[in-house]
This record gives sequence, C-alpha cells and structure tokens, in this order.
Amino acid sequence: MFPSSPALTGYGPRTLSTPIQCFANQFHKTVTTMQRSAALWITGAFCTSLTGGVEALPPINLLFRRLSERADYRCATLTPTHPVRAFLSRFNCGTIAPHPSLSIQTIGTLFESDTNVLALTETLLPMNPLSRPGVRLMDRFADQVHFDDCKISRSDANKELKQRTKHLDKLRDKISENIGTYYAGTDASLPLSGRYQAIAVSILFSGGRARHLADKVTAPDAELYAIRSAIINATSCDDCMDIFIFTDSMASAHRAVDPSIHSGQGHSVAVCEALQTWFTRKDGQSITFVYVPLRLLWDLHYKAHEYATELKVALGPRPATSFDSLRMQAALSRGASWNVLFQDPKYRGRVRIDISDSD
Repeated sequence: MFPSSPALTGYGPRTLSTPIQCFANQFHKTVTTMQRSAALWITGAFCTSLTGGVEALPPINLLFRRLSERADYRCATLTPTHPVRAFLSRFNCGTIAPHPSLSIQTIGTLFESDTNVLALTETLLPMNPLSRPGVRLMDRFADQVHFDDCKISRSDANKELKQRTKHLDKLRDKISENIGTYYAGTDASLPLSGRYQAIAVSILFSGGRARHLADKVTAPDAELYAIRSAIINATSCDDCMDIFIFTDSMASAHRAVDPSIHSGQGHSVAVCEALQTWFTRKDGQSITFVYVPLRLLWDLHYKAHEYATELKVALGPRPATSFDSLRMQAALSRGASWNVLFQDPKYRGRVRIDISDSD
C-alpha cells in the first residue's frame, strides 16, 4: 500500500500545489497524514513522534512544489503550434496566435509555467527533421557508429581496470600509426560550488585543442558539448577516415547521436548533421566512442581532463541555461528548503540523536 501511495497522490502536482484550489489545504492535510503513517510504519517510531523527525522523504508540500517546478519547463518541449501555447505570453506562444479570451493572470498553473520557462535559454526542437524514423543517424548508419564500452564491477575492480588500461594502450598504439585516423580526448569540468561555468574540452591529436565555456549546464550537457567539438573538428579534415573519441561519459556519447528532444539537443543535432555529411562523402568511414574510466588517469583522456579543470570562469549575471540544469536546480532548491525546515525543533523534535557526531 505505502510504496504505491506517493505515485498515486503525486499525480497532477501542478494542480494540487496551486494555492487557488479550494481543496488544497484539506488535500495537503490528508496526504501529510498518509506520509506520516508510512514513515511510522517504515521506521517503527512511536506514534507520538513528530512528523519531521521520522520522515524519510521531503514534506509532501515540498515534494509537490519540486514536481511542479520541474514540470513547468516542459512547456519548452511543446511544438510551436501546440494549443497550450495560445494561453501563454507572447514570449512563449510560438507561431500560434494568442487565444482571444486570454486575460493577464498573476497566479495559476499556466502563469507559473509561463514565468518559469523564461529562465530557459536553450532552444529545443520537438519537430526536428533529423529525428524522424528512417532519417535518424542510427537508422541510416548504425554499422558505422561503434561504442567501445566497459562495465567495471565492484567485486573485481582492480583487475578489470588493469585490463582496461592494457586495452586502451593497445588501441592508442594501433590508431596512432594509421594515416587518416583522428582521435580525441574529451572531458568537462563543473565546479561543485555553483559559482563557476561548466567547461567543455576536446583535444584532437594532430588537429589542435579547443576549450569552450558552457555556462550554467549539467555535467552531461558539458560532456556532450565537448564531444560535439571533437567531432566537428575531426570531420572538417579532408583526409579523415576514422574517428575515435575517448570519453568518460558513455551516456553523453549515446546522446550525441540521438537528435530527439532532450537537454543539449542542439549539440546532438550538430553532431548528427556533421556525421551524416561525413558518412555520405566517402565509403568505409566510421566513428568509435571509447570509454575511459576517469580513475585510470589515462594518457589521452587525462590530458583533456587537466585542460578542463585548470580554468575557472565565474558565472555572469544572465548565464545560458539548459533544460536539465533548471530541472536539477528546482530539485536542489526544494532539498535546501527541507534542510532549513529540519533545523526547526518544532518540526523534527527536540530529542534526537545526531549520528554524525557519535563515535
């Protein structure tokens, strides 16, 4: 009963968290009681314990606000002619004319979505031609795109890392002797303080190196930017026949050849356009994404890592943002609100053992 309750009660959080709903207060009281019962059942605490002291999840109102804010940014994924855009402001209405009966509101679900999505500077392409089935890169050239991945298990990590190092060394020696083979190390740096921009780096051996400021994005977005930089530079060389990309983010490598709608879609579209043009230029060309665990500090990839981490640039007053970065910011903001709320003894209780201070 309890594991499925959050999924059921969390349906439509944008409606349930809107203060103008007449039943909002009663609903919050109901779901808070439900969450308290689940927390007492899971932890085995006394029934007289304060709710804040036994909750293993954020308070239900903060959870709804987080889900609501994350959902607001999905307005950016609507097509330019989607009917919902008629009820948004002129900045977000796309190519559709505003609804005749649209009135200026200062509260409500659509107003919140319309306001929050203005913080997103990334342009998403829901109707991108390259994402149509049969036209996608992996539909046409799947046999020319390869992924040299490796899963490192925890049980025998040292042995597998040594084997991976030997494989990478042999691959490097082999491709360095081939004329027409271009290989690059890519990496990104995202300081945890939140005050600095993400840095995307690609080092194309025999072709120079590039370092880009990625503004306020997530680490996978910056990794995707670095992969794009390496591929664009390599495919621009006339004698290029094979490309090897050494990266520690295979998720970003797979996303690079997927032009469908997602955070950093513009980088993926640029990669797909460049590779499709490159593949049709000659026969026998291929690209391989090679996974390099960061902990190896391996030759080619580690040079890109050092080049990325040595530069720190502060965020400007209006940094460019990505879809995932704003959704992550919404989650972190509600997590910080929970931490502040938990400091109140009236919420968590006055008698509580702090495990972090115990020996």
